[in-house]
Amino acid sequence: MERKEFLKTCGMACMGGALLAAFLEGCSAGKEVNGTIDRSDLVIPVSSFQPGKKYLVVSHERLKYPVCVYRFSDDQYVALLMRCTHQGAELQVFGDRLQCPAHGSEFNNKGIVQNGPADTNLRTFPVSLQHNQLHISLQ
Repeated sequence: MERKEFLKTCGMACMGGALLAAFLEGCSAGKEVNGTIDRSDLVIPVSSFQPGKKYLVVSHERLKYPVCVYRFSDDQYVALLMRCTHQGAELQVFGDRLQCPAHGSEFNNKGIVQNGPADTNLRTFPVSLQHNQLHISLQ
């Protein structure tokens, strides 16, 4: 392979990789947002759920662990503390499941244990809709 052809091939591969990464990012099912604290509620605007988004990972500087909020319909949400019930590691979200990077425990999008070693479901928080904002009660 000649140098010119090699450079052209490498350039095309890099461009293709960048486009693929941008495409996959745009197709992701969720995103991360910063919430606000109002008394004992973690608050996010409903508009944070853009079309096609199934979940949000909500964080705030006063929270040790983020909260994953799944949307099942326009008025049905589930908020889960992203702390593994086995040994307390922060969970990772993979679509409709949360997984512990430490020991592999898995939970579904309602916080129910699917695979151990965890044997306790995730902590859930009540979610209410008020004036186009989701209020996640942290009590």
